Amino acid sequence: MENELLVSLLERRVDFALVVLYLVFIVAIGLLFSGKSNTPSNYFRGGGKLLWWMTGASAFMVQFSAWTFTGAAGKAYNDGLAVAVIFIGNSIGYFVSFLLVAEMFRQTRCITPVDAIRRRYGPVNEQFFTWAQVPLGVIQAGIWLNGLAIFTSAVFGISIEWTIVITGMIVMFVSLTGGAWAVVASDYVQMLVIMAISITATVFVAAEFGVGTVIAEFPNDLLTNDINYFGLFVVWALMSISKQIFSTNNMYDASRYLVAKDSSHAKKAALLASVLMFAGTFIWFLPPMATAVMGVDLAAQYPTLGNKAPDAAYLAFVDFAMPVGMVGIMMAALFSATMSSMDSGLNRSAGIMCMNFYQPVIKRGRATDAELMVVGKVITFCFGVVIVLVGLFISSLKEISLFDIMLQMGSLIQMPILIPLFLAVFVKKVPDWAPWATVLVGVGVSLLSKYVLTSDVLGGIFGVEFTSREGSDLVFIVSMALHLTVTTGFFFFTRFFYNGLTDRRHDEVDAFFEDIATPVVSEEGVSQTDLEQRNKLGTLAMIYGGTIFLLPLIPQPDGRTAAVLGFALVGGIVLGIGALLKLSARPKAGQRVIP
Repeated sequence: MENELLVSLLERRVDFALVVLYLVFIVAIGLLFSGKSNTPSNYFRGGGKLLWWMTGASAFMVQFSAWTFTGAAGKAYNDGLAVAVIFIGNSIGYFVSFLLVAEMFRQTRCITPVDAIRRRYGPVNEQFFTWAQVPLGVIQAGIWLNGLAIFTSAVFGISIEWTIVITGMIVMFVSLTGGAWAVVASDYVQMLVIMAISITATVFVAAEFGVGTVIAEFPNDLLTNDINYFGLFVVWALMSISKQIFSTNNMYDASRYLVAKDSSHAKKAALLASVLMFAGTFIWFLPPMATAVMGVDLAAQYPTLGNKAPDAAYLAFVDFAMPVGMVGIMMAALFSATMSSMDSGLNRSAGIMCMNFYQPVIKRGRATDAELMVVGKVITFCFGVVIVLVGLFISSLKEISLFDIMLQMGSLIQMPILIPLFLAVFVKKVPDWAPWATVLVGVGVSLLSKYVLTSDVLGGIFGVEFTSREGSDLVFIVSMALHLTVTTGFFFFTRFFYNGLTDRRHDEVDAFFEDIATPVVSEEGVSQTDLEQRNKLGTLAMIYGGTIFLLPLIPQPDGRTAAVLGFALVGGIVLGIGALLKLSARPKAGQRVIP
């Protein structure tokens, strides 16, 4: 018994050391790109010079979150592959971006996404969407941070408060020192870590159990668990895909393409994000399903998580079926997923408050670039502190859950905000008051669907009794159906009140649509900045991948064969991609290098 405790203690120390090493690695990225952010454009969107593979990885990571490895894994543990519908929706959404809007968003030629909203819908909407999105986004980052801290505490038994403070400060440091350059670069490395551990875990599922065996022996029906009406699940799936299309193709999230080098790079970035999402759909959920097949008692294994114990299903597979040290890499992946959403959101929110509130409202458009850089960093620091304080405040709550309240608020206003911003590049002749009025109508629709048209009410009307899962799905279906008809219908209805715009606004809108129809084309050849991106990220990836290759030296309780395989796969993926980047950083013979 004593030997088992010593082995367990050693394992946790190794895992903890690997997480610390990863956090140091992320800090190094901030320092490495600290000299690139010397203007507002460079600081908030990388000067629009980032290559497609960095842009695509960052777009993927913005939509990705720690929920994939926790909440979504818990759904897979309980319900099987049904949760994969959401990620298929993300993949389809990015493919729509590839086909239609990624290049248009890049061609707005703006520094922040709210710049594009101002050009399209006017200054009133610029302020409306700034204050509707930014405060909620900062608070949501605090919620993500708290969720990560709870999970980390359950695994390592360390302070929730210290996890919140240290992680929040690292995210703030990366955003402060390197701006968008460091944010996107860290997103790329984080994507490598996440995909490497995901692929390796799935290989272990195939080797230990067999994919077909996991699916066949999964204790619940993959799609119909707790469902009496399969048609309801089909409708839910279609509505989920529809929502993800709106989520990935609205003007507020155009920031993910504003960093791209040109229109072609933006388009290829969207395709990369789509491919990554599609590939991930088939590898993220097999490990938690294997945990269910193994019969692991998650509540007993992670007692501090309470009724959230199923969220540890992915971690449990790594802990039970993979070698010592893999939990540390897994936790690094969780930190990656959380930090990527936080740093991107922090950089975007700071840019919006600086360029779309401070510059036009406080300074009346008279601030210099040097002043905007100072203000941008001050706002980044302040938002970083707020994120940490929100995370600490949520962790102090015992009875009322601010977490639940904020998620409810987000769900109430998310679709209403997305609709006018999705339609912005497709529908030209609407009055300037249409976007904010549509959001207000949409909030009313959300309240109606959530608190009036409940599953109990609808079940009573139609004489049908729904299961708990069906009741939850039905609330979402009704909400989406009303938004797609009533809220979207209201936006189109405002066209009847369109009587033209002022001369100034008419010229702005015409210039906006002319810009989004005009490709951004970079010079032929390879720029020094391109080579620098490849060289720096290649070096970082090779160092991290090489470090993982040393992990088989860790003592393993059941031999080292599995350890060598696991770490070779994870390290090999990261190291191999790093080597390819380093090779591509060398200009080809006769290739023109642009200074």
